[in-house]
Formats: sequence, C-alpha cells, structure tokens
Amino acid sequence: MIKRKLFAPLLTGVVAVGLLAGCGANKANESGANSEKSEPTAKTAKQVVNIYSARNYDVDALLYKKFTEQTGIKVNVIDGKAEELIERLKREGESTQADLFLTVDGGVLNNAKQAGLLQPVTSETINQNVPKKFRDPDNEWTGLSTRARVIVYSKERVKPEQLSTYEDLTSPAWKGKVLVRPSSSLYNQSLLSSFVELNGEEKAEEWSKGLVANLARTPEGNDRDQAKAIVAGVGDVALMNTYYVGLLLNSDDPEEVKVGQSIGVFFPNQDTSGTHVNISGAGVTKHSKNKENAVKLIEFLTGAEAQTMVTNENFEFPVNAKAELPELLKSWGTFKAQQIDFNKLGAHNAKAIEIMNKTGWK
Repeated sequence: MIKRKLFAPLLTGVVAVGLLAGCGANKANESGANSEKSEPTAKTAKQVVNIYSARNYDVDALLYKKFTEQTGIKVNVIDGKAEELIERLKREGESTQADLFLTVDGGVLNNAKQAGLLQPVTSETINQNVPKKFRDPDNEWTGLSTRARVIVYSKERVKPEQLSTYEDLTSPAWKGKVLVRPSSSLYNQSLLSSFVELNGEEKAEEWSKGLVANLARTPEGNDRDQAKAIVAGVGDVALMNTYYVGLLLNSDDPEEVKVGQSIGVFFPNQDTSGTHVNISGAGVTKHSKNKENAVKLIEFLTGAEAQTMVTNENFEFPVNAKAELPELLKSWGTFKAQQIDFNKLGAHNAKAIEIMNKTGWK
C-alpha cells in the first residue's frame, strides 16, 4: 500500500509518496487517506518501511506496491533532492523516521556514508543478488541499477566510426557541435570526477576546457533536451545517460519517439578506460526504526523480478545478472565500463565543480 502526500516546506512542490509517521503533514491525500497524528507503536512500526528518496521514477512506485502485496509491509516515501534529504537526515538525527536513503549517484551515497547517516547491512541475499563491485566495501549502501553516460549522435549527420572517446570531443572536428546539460548536473559532475580519478586533475581540467570550447550553445536543459537539440540541428553530438534514450523511444509523445529514433548511442573509450557508469543505490539509515523491513526491501529490489521491472520500465542497467534485459538494451550489446570505486565520485566532487567553474562550464 502506497500513500501520497506533499513534502514539508523544505521541498516546496515536491510530491511525496506516503506519509512518514511524525513528519507533520496535515492534509489528507486525494484518495481520502488520513494523515498520521501520532508516533507509530512498536507493533505498527514493524509493518512499514520509510524511505527518503532522490529517485523519481514511475517504476519505483510499481515496485513498492508489489513489495507490499508480497510482504504486507507498507512503503512510505518522501521524494526530494539528494542534498536536501541528506541535510534533513542530519537535522533529524536519532528522531528521524527514515529507514532507507535512495539516490542516483555513487558520490551522493558516499557523502551520506561519510556523514555517518548510514549503517552496515549483512545479507546473504543481497550479496547473491548484487556483485561486489556494485556494493559499498563497508556494506553501507547497495547498488540498485546503473546507467552509462554515453555519446549520443545524430544519425543523419554523424557516422559511428567518427566517434571514439570522451577526449576526442575536444578536438577541432567537433567545434560548435557538442551539447551538454549545465555543470550543476550531478551526472556531469560525476563524469568529470571519474576523469580526476583516472587521469588526474590536470588532464581533467584540460578536457573540461576543451569541451567548453566546442559547445554548440551555452549548456541548458536536461538530457532529453540535448537529444531534442540534436534533432533540431543545434548540435551533432551530446553527452547523455543511456536510459533517457529508452524513455524517449517509449514515450507517449510521438514527437519524443521521433527524437529517439533519430539519435544513435555510442559507448566511448572502449579501447582505453571504458565508458563512464554511475550507480543508483540504497542505504539503511543509521537510526532506522524498521531495519529488518528496510533490508527486506533492498533484498526485494535487487531480486531478479524487481530488477527485470527496473530495466524494462526505466531502461537502466540491472545490477542483478539474472534480470531479463529489454530488446533495446540487448541491441546496444555489451560494453567496457570504467573500473573505479563509485565512492570516488563523491571524493572528487568538489574538485570537479572547481574545474567546471575555472573552465567556464556554465
């Protein structure tokens, strides 16, 4: 059973799935559910799991509903931006009602860990579902899915053989042809953080400077907007996460489908360091009141059934190898991914932002 509420004033306008007991919301939802007016008893606490989530995908609600159907455990979710949810967890401390923290970036998971907001989890089921490379070394967070940040190109104006590496996007051949979202995007920050880890600060800065010099326009919009700009002829190539291509191709909007059909996906750096991959994951909060239920939910979300739903509905790559991929992802084939500790994305985030500011990445 999933309820929907409005977030507290901190996250104005953000839709929340469910009402965490004690959060103080005071309005009934559209389905007529009443707001909670007291702290949960020990008995009712065992029947719920409360989530602070920076994942905002329709498939998540479907998964939570299925989990409730299978276990009888209600899932309550507060949606918001990762940094705001982390600050909320810090502020609430031991009084927090959150049992799980979900987000879409390895660096953010590391930030939550370093802030002492998570706790280790021991589960053979999780270990069997999720390879070690997709789990925190100290078991404080677990990967739920991955996404590759690739080069997307115009099928009309670019041939795949013209593409090779992220570094090549800084060459004169791509002058005025590259599209990318703003530097405020965590996806871009983590991409640059990976270059700091792999190549050092100097080369990472050189790459950022060269990319900015080749931009077709001042960075704006999200990944979908970059694809639309390619089709509109604003630029020829863009940096995008793979799952956005899947969402475009399967959109209810015919115009978005046309955009998806007009672009190609290229996995860069296959002969060098590999394509940048980031992770979506979950960690049990340090002061979880329902830890057992939280672990059960992670076990469910990393199981083959749930993982198949994630990849088929949202076109992310599953962390469980037993999941059945959709035909689109199969058509892309296998690719070599960067081999770095996802926690390093957080460790180098401040430096990445500094480099972006220095090189004029708006």
